Amino acid sequence: MYTTVNEDGVLNNYAAEPKMYYSEYPAIWEQRKYLVQAAFATLIVTSLVLVAFSVS
Repeated sequence: MYTTVNEDGVLNNYAAEPKMYYSEYPAIWEQRKYLVQAAFATLIVTSLVLVAFSVS
């Protein structure tokens, strides 16, 4: 833990910062996986909206 002391003797504690890294562009198979997830999510939301309209 990083601690500093100011001129009045007050302690200031700082959290340790994680290492930074750059994200990489997703591979083709990851992009296809995201498309499948999006299709299922769209199907679920559409079915929920249709059920809500049919019930009301």
